[in-house]
Amino acid sequence: MLIPRKIKYRKQQRGKRRGVSNRGYSIDFGKYGLKAVSTNWLTSRQIEAARRAITRFVKRGGKIWIRVFPAQPVTSTPAETGMGGGKGSLDHFVARVLRGRMLFEIDGVTEEIAKEAFKLAAAKLPVETQFVKKEEE
Repeated sequence: MLIPRKIKYRKQQRGKRRGVSNRGYSIDFGKYGLKAVSTNWLTSRQIEAARRAITRFVKRGGKIWIRVFPAQPVTSTPAETGMGGGKGSLDHFVARVLRGRMLFEIDGVTEEIAKEAFKLAAAKLPVETQFVKKEEE
């Protein structure tokens, strides 16, 4: 699973979950991509589940790029802890995904295979997605 090697601050505030992605919105590496149409957090487990679904469907053919990384720490307080008990300990990491962000890219497979692989991956993710193709120059 994806986690940062080292973080500067152990605990972070949540922030707002709105807006449009102003970076990482175009296909830069592969030929086909899976783009987020809604905004949400992706946990490292969800990213890994989607990656496995893609890899298994293409039978280890082609090249896959993961364009999101879970770098934001999320804390959770234990059950039955009273108010005023402080902020909880680190639980897991998430990737902030804004609308328009490219999640995965793939190359070296046909369009039909890429579409089906991304359809399987999209079922594992909590964001609405869209299949996109690189424009040929």
